Amino acid sequence: MASAADVEAVRARLGRWALADFEVVVRDDDGLPVVVRNAPFLADGTPMPTRYWLVDPTLRQRIDRLEAAGGVREAQAVVDPVDLDDAHNRYARERDAAIPSGRPGPRPAGGVGGTRRGVKCLHAHYAWFLAGGDDQVGRWSTISSRLPNHDPAASRGRRHRHELDASPRRRRRWSRP
Repeated sequence: MASAADVEAVRARLGRWALADFEVVVRDDDGLPVVVRNAPFLADGTPMPTRYWLVDPTLRQRIDRLEAAGGVREAQAVVDPVDLDDAHNRYARERDAAIPSGRPGPRPAGGVGGTRRGVKCLHAHYAWFLAGGDDQVGRWSTISSRLPNHDPAASRGRRHRHELDASPRRRRRWSRP
């Protein structure tokens, strides 16, 4: 899972310790975590439905603003509901595949952000999109607020640095380990 340096970097970026084991799946140019992939259970055994977590404070703030401006409702209105249902199902299957068979007790439920239908959290959709998930809400978030973008299909399965357009004046390069 995460190295001691990554655990500390995520703590600094979130302002608190992570509650679940995780691995960093997207980093910025400086090597700092941008997105982490959480274990399906917290340290105390509580199910953790959110597999991908956006930890970059600047990007979190930009998504906060998009949500505050009605972004959840707007994304819900413009994204094809069939595509959204498919994304929730893919997300849940990926998370559930990380759970050992025969594990007793409650299991995480739902798709992106723990919801089964619709849009609940743009942060979770955007994090999964940056990590390579085929997520129309994450893609919509990049277009709607000029967030960094990449083509996850072009890099799936390879260690690759992505050029992301953070603004018209500045190009950022991020990597997925």
